[in-house]
Amino acid sequence: MSRIGKKSVVVPAGVTANVNGQTVSVKGPKGELKVVLNEQVLVKMEEGGVKVDPINQSKMARSSWGMSRTLVANLMKGVTEGYSKSLEINGVGYRAALNGKVLQLNLGYSHDVNYAVPAGIEIKVPKPTEIVVSGIDKQKVGQVAAEIREYRGPEPYKGKGVKYAGEYIHRKEGKKK
Repeated sequence: MSRIGKKSVVVPAGVTANVNGQTVSVKGPKGELKVVLNEQVLVKMEEGGVKVDPINQSKMARSSWGMSRTLVANLMKGVTEGYSKSLEINGVGYRAALNGKVLQLNLGYSHDVNYAVPAGIEIKVPKPTEIVVSGIDKQKVGQVAAEIREYRGPEPYKGKGVKYAGEYIHRKEGKKK
């Protein structure tokens, strides 16, 4: 039995949820999101929340149960609070700047890296060595942060590169003579 799946997802005040077959759509103060759930789960509206149940007791249905409930819960949190990820840039001369809808990264290459900000995502650069990615879709925010980090991931010898805030980089000892 899924401990997460048993709980129904509470619809917060100011949010309207609608279930149409396997599609759950949510509208709140920050925007509107929808997700199409797996055929192995049954979704229904109850008083005060959205309930997700497995369609039968097969392994596939029970495996999809908790994940489907979490996807619906992420929609509720996204339209009320939103999501954000912070990135840090370490290295001499490494910096970031925002020019309109383009994030310009100077990461030690012979050229600047220009990253076009996708729709539904907001990027802020409070300091030249800090990037904050925010939006209402948890998957999109994580994907954009991962794409930015991928341009120059942190290396283990000097720790230079783009890393998530709070990420621990396992440092290695250099060559010895």
